[in-house]
Amino acid sequence: MKTFTATPADIDKGWIVIDAEGVVLGRLASIVATRLRGKHKPTFTPSMDMGDNVIVINADKVQLTGRKRERPVYWHTGYPGGIKSRTTGNILEGPHPERVVMQAVKRMLPSGPLGRQVLTNLRVYAGADHPHEAQQPTVLDVASRNRKNTREAY
Repeated sequence: MKTFTATPADIDKGWIVIDAEGVVLGRLASIVATRLRGKHKPTFTPSMDMGDNVIVINADKVQLTGRKRERPVYWHTGYPGGIKSRTTGNILEGPHPERVVMQAVKRMLPSGPLGRQVLTNLRVYAGADHPHEAQQPTVLDVASRNRKNTREAY
């Protein structure tokens, strides 16, 4: 018996749409990262981009547990005295709320060339509309998979 290793001809990519309304951010990000890597497939090969294309809608309605909405997020611009901070709530209410979901998923993927390639298969939209209807994506209901996936469980 030999170990199966996928080749580019063996890879079958699908399209998945996930509604993030009312779903806890960390749980959503872990499910999306698993789908992007392709770990849900029995033919998973760690060195290949085997995952599906994932569309996340309603990213502005994602839920955070505890006091994560009020805690500041720090970063540095690279210049002397360039430390900045914003709260996650400010980012979600700002002009680009999809960046919160993008960063959460990005940090759950491997860092390196494969992680950057896999991240290009993720599309995040703040509203309920997306321009990928022609790909006929299947709906993945994350909220109903586990009762802890929604904010009401906490």
